[in-house]
Amino acid sequence: MAASGYNVAGVRAVEEGQPQVAVNQFQKALGHDPTNPDAYYNLAATYHQMGKQSGDQNTLHQAEALYNQCLDLNPNHTECHRGLAVLLVDTQRSDKAFTLMERWEQRAPQLADPKIELARLYQEFGDKENAMNQLNQALAVDANNSRAWAAIGSLREQNGELGQALANYQRSYQLNNLDAGVGSRIAALQRQGIQSEVPMAPTTGTQLANQPNTRKRY
Repeated sequence: MAASGYNVAGVRAVEEGQPQVAVNQFQKALGHDPTNPDAYYNLAATYHQMGKQSGDQNTLHQAEALYNQCLDLNPNHTECHRGLAVLLVDTQRSDKAFTLMERWEQRAPQLADPKIELARLYQEFGDKENAMNQLNQALAVDANNSRAWAAIGSLREQNGELGQALANYQRSYQLNNLDAGVGSRIAALQRQGIQSEVPMAPTTGTQLANQPNTRKRY
């Protein structure tokens, strides 16, 4: 319970633009629970953000080590995989980012998240065909995965297939109506007068996150 409270306080500090305060809170979380993967992730993501802003390579090295500690404790931690992949791309090691995601997918073929994250990476590097293949596979293992449907909607929208995009977004929102980003895309398309079409199988990819996700994990 104490570790969770410090994690929440740390995320709040990040959101308020106080990264050093956040670092102190996440370190306290680890002091209470040194096996808490979310605290390692939150600390890694904060160092990652600080390192990018300052250009401090030592801070980025700390972030990378913390991401790896998180994954040692929870090999299926989605946000940590994403954050580490972004860091590897940021530091000109995109080949290692692909290896990271591919190995995760191979270790956990029953999970949709590795396929969705690999699709993000493929799309970032312009390989829409492989990105779409990954999203198809994600839906094959979890047809009710809201993130996969949202990713497909984003791809459809990028390709100008707006009716299909709207249908995919709506399917995602039916599965998770707490995703404000998806809700805003639905509203934006509807304001354009777009009519939802019958959803089709996916055909394209999605976008890699630009920075680590520091949302709270507890």
